[in-house]
Amino acid sequence: MPESTDFKEIVKQQADIVRVIGDYVKLKKAGAQNYSGLCPFHDEKTASFSVHATRQFFHCFGCGVSGDVFAFVQKIENITFPEAVRAVAQKLGIALPKISFSSPAEARDAKIRSALLEMHERAASFFQECLQRGEGARAQEYLAERGLSAETVKRFRIGYAPDSGFLLRDKLRGEFDEELLRESGLFSWKDQNPAEKTAAMYSKFRNRVMFPIANETGRVIAFTGRTLSSDEKAGPKYLNSPETLIYSKSRVLFNLDQAKEAIRKLDYAILVEGQMDCISLFAAGFHNVIASSGTAFTELQAKLLGRFSHNVVVNFDPDTAGAKATERTLSLLVEHEFQIKVLTLEPGFDPDLFLRRKGKDAYSESLRQSQRYFDYLIDRARMQFAPRNAEGKLKALNFLLPHVQRVPSRIVRDELSGEIAQKLGIDSAVLRQELKHAGTERSTSSLKASVETQVTDAERIVIRSLCSAAELQPGEERVSGRDGSEEPFDAAAQARFVLKNETLHIGLASELLLESILHAPSGTAVATELNLPPNERNLLASVLMKDDEELTAERLESAVRALRRIHLRRRLEKVQRRLQAATGQQSDDLQALLQEKLRLKLALRDPGLLETKPFMKSDVA
Repeated sequence: MPESTDFKEIVKQQADIVRVIGDYVKLKKAGAQNYSGLCPFHDEKTASFSVHATRQFFHCFGCGVSGDVFAFVQKIENITFPEAVRAVAQKLGIALPKISFSSPAEARDAKIRSALLEMHERAASFFQECLQRGEGARAQEYLAERGLSAETVKRFRIGYAPDSGFLLRDKLRGEFDEELLRESGLFSWKDQNPAEKTAAMYSKFRNRVMFPIANETGRVIAFTGRTLSSDEKAGPKYLNSPETLIYSKSRVLFNLDQAKEAIRKLDYAILVEGQMDCISLFAAGFHNVIASSGTAFTELQAKLLGRFSHNVVVNFDPDTAGAKATERTLSLLVEHEFQIKVLTLEPGFDPDLFLRRKGKDAYSESLRQSQRYFDYLIDRARMQFAPRNAEGKLKALNFLLPHVQRVPSRIVRDELSGEIAQKLGIDSAVLRQELKHAGTERSTSSLKASVETQVTDAERIVIRSLCSAAELQPGEERVSGRDGSEEPFDAAAQARFVLKNETLHIGLASELLLESILHAPSGTAVATELNLPPNERNLLASVLMKDDEELTAERLESAVRALRRIHLRRRLEKVQRRLQAATGQQSDDLQALLQEKLRLKLALRDPGLLETKPFMKSDVA
């Protein structure tokens, strides 16, 4: 969909990238114009993700991803560029233009997604209405028995799906065609008689209390239905929507839309297993609670949660299934470098029942006494394997080692090995040897020499100068004025003039980047629109993210003189190599080389006075 260029620019000019990204990543001030945080696109413990407030771009020095506000929203929301433009516009309250699409397939998918969102909104309202009617009396009794107030029911938009299989279908059929009804996940159907095409379709959810599942922005995308029937034909106790174009269960955390601000503010989340547990805790004032909607917790959910905090208290059911789910969840969270605690309630109590029986103060106290995750796992190992003999110790160790292996930090793994050795009565040297062996099997990223480490301060100043203009003007040859001239200092024009006339950048570590900037089309936003290799993109970001030092005419001139010195030294080295090769010969060429050597040596005393010639590739051969 070609988004209107004018509209895109209007949105970009009004968007504050720090505020937009701050809705997804916890940012901290890291300089006059820079903010930093943990990258949401890869796992890391030390912040390598930077946002530049003035230049309005972001860059991660860990994984290399970078771009403008649209690129960030597009990547993190997994949407198209036009959708990202519109999403940012909606955040800013800018009226949206009429949308157009680049292909029929793109138009179809966007239309289906929009229709499905609208259909789920209508379905949620329908279920809410049914709850308030006489047919919803049993559902109301169930919710009252669970201790949910009318305010909580309304806040979570809980409803009731009537026993009829056709009421919802008939309500939606007038607005949405059958193909969309099938795509929605709200209906089931049997083998059809061609003559009775719609009659075979019926509601998937019948005689159930309905819990809407919302995406991060609060739009209803799916449902969980809790049966009110004890009939064997009623189906499972809890029935979930299937995956659709708008719902992928591995990407969603129940209640994140309402909990994300509290999670960010308190800097930790309470992760529970079920939706009723989540709703009850939220109603009791624990507004940083989310649910995995079952025992499965995925890597995508971990990354989603990590956008708001890397601290979490896991409070799953303490029964056997709950304990196994806790261990799986802990393993995944450990790999993503979360700081984890485990809240274990008394046997027979899930969070919802605990609150109803013992109250919020008792839960608060239990929350304060949550165990560190490895203390929890060590206790589990001791309880399961009773490591009082060699066999028990071996089983306990085999249980714990996979969890230790997942800890990214070697220092933390070493500390944990000491704790495990002490609590299980195992020789610490043996345990450390096992961990060392396991550690060799962990994948590690190789350290590669970066072009960035070879770049001089002078090159950085010239790069900053070239990027100092609001946009590139490749055809501009004007030289900026100095003190006393009528024209103000223009670092970009000055740097462009020097490089284009003297080609001092040839042979430098930053040559490719400088060439790319010099030859970029007019109007290119350097930080976000240049198509650069990863190394060059990292270099550009590192320069632009560290531009707190004022860019003055004196500083640029000093940088140019330094580049001229490098240029002269390289030419002198080449002349000396040619002289060595010509030793013993008498010729005009030899005399010319001696004169050039003398001239270059004199010039190196003050490179700013040398009238340089353009620097060619052959000069660095």
